[in-house]
Amino acid sequence: MGGAERSARKKKQAARAVVQARSSGGDRTKIIAGIAVVAVLAVAVIGYVIFQQMKPSTSTTDAIPLAPADHTISAPAVRDGNTVLVGKDTATVTVDVYEDFLCPICGTFEKTYGTDIKKAVEDGKVKVRYHILPMLNRLSSPEGYSTDSANAALCVADDGKFNAFHAALFNKQPEEGEAGYTQDQLIKLGKEVGVTSATFESCVRNQTYKSQLDELMSKTSNDPALRDAESGRFRGTPSVASGGKLVDLDNKNWLSDLTK
Repeated sequence: MGGAERSARKKKQAARAVVQARSSGGDRTKIIAGIAVVAVLAVAVIGYVIFQQMKPSTSTTDAIPLAPADHTISAPAVRDGNTVLVGKDTATVTVDVYEDFLCPICGTFEKTYGTDIKKAVEDGKVKVRYHILPMLNRLSSPEGYSTDSANAALCVADDGKFNAFHAALFNKQPEEGEAGYTQDQLIKLGKEVGVTSATFESCVRNQTYKSQLDELMSKTSNDPALRDAESGRFRGTPSVASGGKLVDLDNKNWLSDLTK
């Protein structure tokens, strides 16, 4: 083989080596990129798991914790049709509170004004009529927690234990879009707050007051006094009214203004 041929062959071999090197380099790049993607996904999954573990639990098996005693109104509470009236007979001012146990803003309302409402009721200045609405049924998974919890509250009210039950459900609320407390949990909570009625469990399971709650929802939605001035629709939860008029909750002194 002549020198020219050997030189040509070496050039071809060198060219092939360069191509192979580039090819193998590309494969390495792809492999490295793939490993990086897997690593990122792994970190994301681990982060999600940690986030889920850190979120407040609303397990369908855990007991619902009771609210602290200083968050619970100590005053008579009786079911009055599809509402619950809380307070002393001597109170001259009645405040209507419209809530849904799933409504996060209602939870904020209770945390913001609960202590003031408790004091005003216990001092005999106001009575509170709670309208617990089945408004957000579709926002729990499975749907229907708003009805289950509102119905259970009326069942509890039949035994005079509404205040502690109400405080507990707002003290640790399920989140919108997630599972609400089950009927078993609501029944267990009712018994823990002192319900002893033999018919209580069947009242919860059979949704004894569902038709009355549906009627309450319809009546509330169509009450002109509760409509937003701009949209003409029901203001939503939470809403507060007194004397047939909506209370302006942007006024932080609304409760003391009512009792002057």
